[in-house]
This record gives sequence, C-alpha cells and structure tokens, in this order.
Amino acid sequence: MTLTDQAPATLDARASRVIWLLLGATFVVILNETIMGVAIPHLVVDLRISVELAQWLTTVFMLTMAVVIPVTGWLLQRLETRPAFILAMSFFSAGTLLAAVAPGFTILLVARVIQACGTAIMMPLLMTTIMELVPPHERGRLMGRVSTVISVAPAIGPTISGLVLNSLSWRWMFIIVLPIAVAMLVIGILSVENVSPPTRAPLDALSIPLAALGFGGLVFGLAQIGGATDASGGGRAMWVMVAALAVGAIALTLFVLRQRRLARRERALLDLRPFLVRNFTISVVVMVIMMVALFGTIIVLPIYMQTVLGISSLLAGLLLLPGGLVMGLFAPAVGRVYDRRGPTVLLVPGAVIVSADLWFLALFSSDHASIWVVLAAHIVLSFGLALMFTPLFTAALGSVTKQFYSHASAIVGTVQQVAGAVGTAVFVTILAAVTLAATTRGVAELPAQASGVRAAFLIGAIVSLGAIVGAFFVRRPPETAEP
Repeated sequence: MTLTDQAPATLDARASRVIWLLLGATFVVILNETIMGVAIPHLVVDLRISVELAQWLTTVFMLTMAVVIPVTGWLLQRLETRPAFILAMSFFSAGTLLAAVAPGFTILLVARVIQACGTAIMMPLLMTTIMELVPPHERGRLMGRVSTVISVAPAIGPTISGLVLNSLSWRWMFIIVLPIAVAMLVIGILSVENVSPPTRAPLDALSIPLAALGFGGLVFGLAQIGGATDASGGGRAMWVMVAALAVGAIALTLFVLRQRRLARRERALLDLRPFLVRNFTISVVVMVIMMVALFGTIIVLPIYMQTVLGISSLLAGLLLLPGGLVMGLFAPAVGRVYDRRGPTVLLVPGAVIVSADLWFLALFSSDHASIWVVLAAHIVLSFGLALMFTPLFTAALGSVTKQFYSHASAIVGTVQQVAGAVGTAVFVTILAAVTLAATTRGVAELPAQASGVRAAFLIGAIVSLGAIVGAFFVRRPPETAEP
C-alpha cells in the first residue's frame, strides 16, 4: 500500500516527514551547483589547469542537469518514491566522494557529472511528491519551502565556498558535504515511504539522444557566448557556439515533434501536453523571465563588485548572502498568502518590484556607486523574486492533472536550467560587448566596465516588463479532490 492510498484532507505526519527529508536533500544537492565558482583560482593552481578548463566544473554540472532532467518525467513514472530517492542520493553521494579524493581534473569533472545526475533527479522528485501528497489548499505553503531551497541554496553556495577556501583546501567543500549526503541516504533507505505505485511507461530510445543533443546543445552553446565575445580568442569559440546552438535547436525541434507524436500513444519521454493548459504555459513563461533575471544578476553583480568597485571575492560572496536569505525567509509566508488569496496579489507587486529594481541598476550602476546601495538593490530584487517563485511553481503544477505531475515537474526543472543559462549568457554577453565598445572609443577601464554592467541590467529591465503583463493572467488552479 502506498502513502497516497490513505492520503487525508490535510498533510499528515508521515507525509510531512517524507517531504522534509526531500527538502533537506534537495537543499544539499542544489547547493553544489554554484559552490565551485569561487574555487576556480585555487583549482587553477592546485591542478595546474587553465581558467577556461576550470570553468567546466561549473558548466558540466549545469549541462548534465539540462540533459538528465527531461528524462526524469519518464523515470518518476517507472520508479516509486523510495527507490527514486535512493537512486538520486546514491548518485550524489558517490559523486561527492569521488570529488573529495579526485587526483586530477578529469576525475573531478566525472565526479561533477555524477553529482549532477543525482541533483537532476531530486528536484522533480520533490515537486512531484508535493503534488501527490499535499491537498490543493496547502500547496502554496509547501511550495514556499521549495522556493526557499531553490533560491537560498544557489545564493549561499559561493559564500560557503569562500569561507571554506579562506582557510582550507577545495577538497573540504566536498568532505564537509559527504557525511550529510550519506546520512540523508541512510535515513531515506530507512524511512522514505512510496507515494504512488509506478506505471508502465515504455522508453523511447530515440528520444534520449534527441533530448541530450537538444537541451545539452543549447546550454553548452549559451555557456560559450562569453568566450565567443572575447576579443583575445573568440574566433574558434564563436564557431563552437554557433555549431552547438544550431545542433541544439535542430535536435530540440525534432524532440518536440517526436514527443507530440508519442504522446498520442502515451509513450512520450517528456510529455509536453501540460503546455496545452493555458495557466501552466503562462506561469512557465513568467518563470523563465524571473529565472533569467535571477541568474543574470547572480553572475553580473559579483563581477561588478569585484572589477568595478574593487572589493574581494569573499566580500562579494558575503554581500550576496542577505538577498538569498531574504528570498528564503519570505517564501513560506508568501506560500501562506497564496493559499488564502491566490497568485495575483503576490505576482503583480513582485513583478513590479523586480522590474523597478532592474531599472534602478540599469540607470545608477557606476564606477563610484556605494557598495551599500548595491547591497540594498540586491535585497529588494530578492524580495520581489520571493513574491513570485512560490505562486508560479504552485499555479503551474497545480494546473495539470495527476497523470502529468512528473512530466510537469520535469518541464519546470528543465526550464529553470535553460533559463539560467540564457540569463547568464545574455547578461555576460551584453556586459562584455558594451565594455569592449566603450574601451575602443577611449573610455577609461572602470567607467567602461560600469557601462557594460548598466547595459546588461537594461536588457533585464526591458525583459522584465513582460513579467508584469504575464502576472495579471496567472490564475489559481481550481481545487480538485487530488491527490
């Protein structure tokens, strides 16, 4: 008998334990997505590799996530909750152990791929489990917890790595995480209960390489944009970028066409029929805009603070921490408001705040700006995003029927990765291009870099206007008897 066979009208103690364990595990695995950025200078020296090669330890994590998450829609139909959790945490624990003892770059890169496989399974598993276990009138509160995990973990990753690297080797970033991951794996083996019985979901062999080439090609191509715009060696990188994006676009088109055909026979690897639900589609579109803003800001603000305002990487990481904490602290309260009043009262103010803050950064980021003003702007931006993510997750997933929970969760996870790659690529590309154009005109280095920062935030501000419009059209899904 599964847990949902006896699911009450409100969340019971057993279901709550399962969800809290999944939340804790998801926090730990997502933390590792951004933890390597600050470690790059240390890895360059210790492993005797180039900066470009070291960047692959972050890029390959994001690339693996983009490839594996689309497959989880099928995987979570075939596996019950407990074996899916064990599989995810086994991957992550094994990757963490391998990273801690890696003798060189190649093994460390493989370890990051294995870690990312576990992370890619855990995120959709958490969302699917919440949709299966939690009654509709309580989903906002629980999705608030998910928003806390998804927003705080990437934000504090650089801060934690900066603190560790201040006195310890880069290996300690994995040594510290390993016992936590293993403990959660053991607890999961002993206590996680199955949410629902698996269904027979045939695997379409052709869909897997199409998904890998499509999503992987797009994310990889977007990750190359920074190198393609670098005047010192952008020729080869430009061709690599164009080829990757072209392969990704063609493969993704073929993947979508094949999934539409397979869905008629209930054989899709990633069923795209949730996009036929208007509320799901609008929510996902607004989510894309917000993810572009979040990841673009996370990448540009440290660059701005270090290269233009002249502060250390450790201090830059610490200054991003309050914003992440604000998102985490407000997310549960936002979830409770959603349960009582729906999405509009949260999404519209949130979209306005995010847009206004990006416009402020676009107009007032200069080479002599106060670091405290930048800190305040990041906190305000984080508050606006906190008002938005929980309603968007809840409205999107709540809009589809139970049979599509796993596929909708996989779609949301994939969208986050692709949107994050888009945000990073667009903001960095605009920053680099405008900075180069300004220096070519004879502008001094710091004002030129500041103009590039303003241009990056200007693009984000313009795009954010679409989120304001979309916020008015997201509706609370009608409550059903599910789960």
